[in-house]
Amino acid sequence: MRLPRTRLATGLASAALLLAAAALVFGWSLTAPSPLPSYAEVRGHWKPSDAELLDRNGDPIYQMRVDAHGRRLAWTDLADVSPALRRAVIESEDRRFHAHHGVDWIAASAAGVRWMMGTKVRGTSTISMQLAAMIDPTIARRRPRRSIARKILQMRAALALERAWSKRQIIEAYLNLVTWRGEIQGVAAASWVIFGKAPHGLDTSESIVMAALLRAPNAGRDAIVRRAMALRSRSGPEAASASDVAAAVEMAVGPHRGGDAISLAPHAAARLLGDRRRISARCSLDRDLQAFAVQSLKRHVAEVSDRNVDDGAVLVVENATGRVWAYVGSAGDFSSAPWVDGVRAIRQPGSALKPFLYACAIDRRLLTAASLVEDTPLEVSEPRGLYRPLDYDRRFRGLVSVRTALASSLNVPAVRTADLVGVDAFAENLRALGIGAVAEEGDYYGAALALGSADVTLWDLVNAYRTLANGGTASPLTFDADASTPAPGRRVYSPAATFVISDILADRAARSETFGLENSLATRYWSAVKTGTSKDMRDNWCVGYTDRFTVGVWAGNVSGAPMRDVTGVTGAAPVWIEVMDYLHERYGSGAPKPQPGLLLRPVSFVNSAEARRSEWFLEGTEPDSAPAMLDEHAPRIESPADGTIIAIDPDIPGGQQRVMFEAGRGAALAHWELDGRPRCGAATPCLWQPVAGRHTLALVGNSGRMLDRVDFEVRGSDSSGPGR
Repeated sequence: MRLPRTRLATGLASAALLLAAAALVFGWSLTAPSPLPSYAEVRGHWKPSDAELLDRNGDPIYQMRVDAHGRRLAWTDLADVSPALRRAVIESEDRRFHAHHGVDWIAASAAGVRWMMGTKVRGTSTISMQLAAMIDPTIARRRPRRSIARKILQMRAALALERAWSKRQIIEAYLNLVTWRGEIQGVAAASWVIFGKAPHGLDTSESIVMAALLRAPNAGRDAIVRRAMALRSRSGPEAASASDVAAAVEMAVGPHRGGDAISLAPHAAARLLGDRRRISARCSLDRDLQAFAVQSLKRHVAEVSDRNVDDGAVLVVENATGRVWAYVGSAGDFSSAPWVDGVRAIRQPGSALKPFLYACAIDRRLLTAASLVEDTPLEVSEPRGLYRPLDYDRRFRGLVSVRTALASSLNVPAVRTADLVGVDAFAENLRALGIGAVAEEGDYYGAALALGSADVTLWDLVNAYRTLANGGTASPLTFDADASTPAPGRRVYSPAATFVISDILADRAARSETFGLENSLATRYWSAVKTGTSKDMRDNWCVGYTDRFTVGVWAGNVSGAPMRDVTGVTGAAPVWIEVMDYLHERYGSGAPKPQPGLLLRPVSFVNSAEARRSEWFLEGTEPDSAPAMLDEHAPRIESPADGTIIAIDPDIPGGQQRVMFEAGRGAALAHWELDGRPRCGAATPCLWQPVAGRHTLALVGNSGRMLDRVDFEVRGSDSSGPGR
């Protein structure tokens, strides 16, 4: 077939003109300075339309629209874009992207021939040329958009762009700046709105459809199907099946899965985004775990709503690093004040503080897990009157071991233990754990501190339990997704003492006295857990840990209104065990190993107070024989009383004033230590000449174990020198 002479002449002229234009563009690009911004400038000027919080994997867990002009999310690094999408976009838009230097002269020549033949011309714009048109305002303003002059400007800009930018920067910027469909700009917004995924999660079929949308973003279903199937046929053996591509097209043209902003972690976002002062932040939260915790809390709050429960909070942290994996501040729509952050709200923890009291007593060798403590009626004199602690079921059990007292959450033994440890010392111990709301003076709380009268946050309480899980070392929590090691910590308890406490909190049999053998705290794997309920059932807690995670749950009302017939087992515990089961199924768990300095010894109890068993002891506190008969009449200091203030009488010669140290029965083999220095035997009362100042008096057994301790103060002046 011969072309008409006039058509042939026109074609030859056009071809010559194309070659001349190519030479002109190439020469012009070498001599003219480039007006294009740098890669850093383009990325720096990118402003998302949504404030966005990303989880540890880069998946969005909170979004809030702050700009109505187009939907844009955070700038996405090329490494966070699915390789399948990168391949599909290059195959669709610029097959020789990696071979040319900004202009595909082969495609341009072919386009000239097609034009000469009277065929529709398209496809000559490379990715570099398209990007140049996006970032060069002189090209963007040029009209008409398909003029030869505009095309020449694009070519010149693309050649200059490739000299200044790397190929990786070009394809990354293109994917972030290109418009995909409707108001959606950039690969992050497109993948989320269209498929409900982050860019790294797109599979091959979804990537093909995403690439097919670029040619005509708002095309109808049939046009998208044709382009997607054509692209699939060119994509090689790794291409998706036709049915998968068709299904992806239906998702792309149907109701968008991610069209609504996600709001899984509003309370964490309020802290990390700073009330919109930051547009984007990545944190340590895990989107799947966060979503599971949110749903579990909402479901269980709904189940107990008839008992006047309308809110709750969940916190999950990784033991080794302190990273926060889930942060649920409220029950959302079920809450009367959903924007109040229940993780940071200050409330009373009830019995949830008891493990730290017993850890303090065991670590200071005042008690062992086998020590017997009286669960009998008790009256404690305090400035506000007599305090009479009662157990939850208002029963008294007589002599019980520390293991039973802690695992079954008995109140009277805890108050007696607080008296042994010293309320001031216990308050200082809680502050060392990072519970910052505890007042400086333990006397502010009195003996009720043992039962959780102090104020705590779920944030601080969970981290305190994490200290037990980490062998007694405390360190701060963090939202840093890249934290692989914890911040420098401080030693609060010995590893041996925390092992004993963890073993007690994991003991189903010891817990059965109050909760029964089958209860909502029992797991099929090793876990240590404690519940707590504050006065008048205003706050309900369940906190516990495995070897990898610590989980805390609070249930109650933001207003502080009391609940009805809700305990730690029925309120917070069901959420706790569901989250723990989820973590165990995903990551597994194991039991801790005994620490150095621990001994396992058989023990039996007088009058069969408890069944014979093997028990863990800190080395040096074990019974002298096996089996040991643990005496329920352990000697105690009877005088002076803890907290006593003694005044030196200036009218009596100092050498004639004495303070009597007196112990109860059973102290024949014990001796006194004052301020860490031995003084005399305790078989008979000991007289001491008082010296002004604060003093600590300890009753020490023949094995070196401290049996009791009191703190007292001497006021006034003395002229006789140090006491003898």
